[in-house]
Amino acid sequence: MICEGRVVVVTGAGRGLGRSHAVEFARQGASVVVNDLGATLDGKGSSSGPAEEVAEEIRALGGQVVIDGHDVADWEGSRQIVQTAVEHFGGLDVVVNNAGFVRDRMFANATEDEWDAVVRVHLKGHFCVARWAATYWRDRAKAGETNDARIINTSSGAGLLGSVGQAAYSAAKGGILSMTLVQAAELGRYGVTANAIAPSARTRMTEEVFSATMKAPDAGGFDAMHPDNVSPLVVWLGSPESAGITGRVFEVEGGKIGVADGWQHGPTVDKGARWDPAEIGPAVRDLLAAAPAPAPVYGAGG
Repeated sequence: MICEGRVVVVTGAGRGLGRSHAVEFARQGASVVVNDLGATLDGKGSSSGPAEEVAEEIRALGGQVVIDGHDVADWEGSRQIVQTAVEHFGGLDVVVNNAGFVRDRMFANATEDEWDAVVRVHLKGHFCVARWAATYWRDRAKAGETNDARIINTSSGAGLLGSVGQAAYSAAKGGILSMTLVQAAELGRYGVTANAIAPSARTRMTEEVFSATMKAPDAGGFDAMHPDNVSPLVVWLGSPESAGITGRVFEVEGGKIGVADGWQHGPTVDKGARWDPAEIGPAVRDLLAAAPAPAPVYGAGG
């Protein structure tokens, strides 16, 4: 069991990927805080039912679990999520930021409320929980304690490449990637690594919009889109075995694991003096000819 004795918070752990992560962490010896509001797909309402079901599943495995129902994007609530881990299990080693919902809309039809709601739960929610965890780990480090801690954020192919009809979701997931890089750069001194995943799996967010791609095989065989396929990577990233790996983004789908190569400095041209606007066109065309073609946005067609 590669996470024996670890204490892990998994947000949005009542269903889908979060449920799979929580159960696999418990199977690998971790004590787990199952955080979930039990909201609908668009983030409305609440229910303790999903979290309780996951907790019962973990208890049936002989695992240690506690339920937390705080809102990840509420400043005080997110602090309480971290406190739940510390008070019940005596510490915290891993935060898996997974909670989120979608309100898909073409950009020209998107409303302010939809934008705010999606960015709040994904981007602010990732920030809030990790911020309080980072404070806990920083204070421990300053007191002379040693951390072997992990932040594992959840982005998406939409965050890497964009997705038609999901401007708010894509923007939030892209922001999570950039935040992960900063967390990795700033928190290493406290014994904390930060990485992100861009998973592809069958969840409430994907099974309707991408129904043909996400459906289970009809006659058995490997179910490549099952959310359980993503969790082994997440659990490994949360284990002591991943020490030293930080600031990276992993794509995971079925049995495939890849490292996403993000923005890099590309071709440049330096005139050595101020450009005249009329000179820019040829220079830009030469740069674009030398640069790799961008990957297409999801849903944009060929």
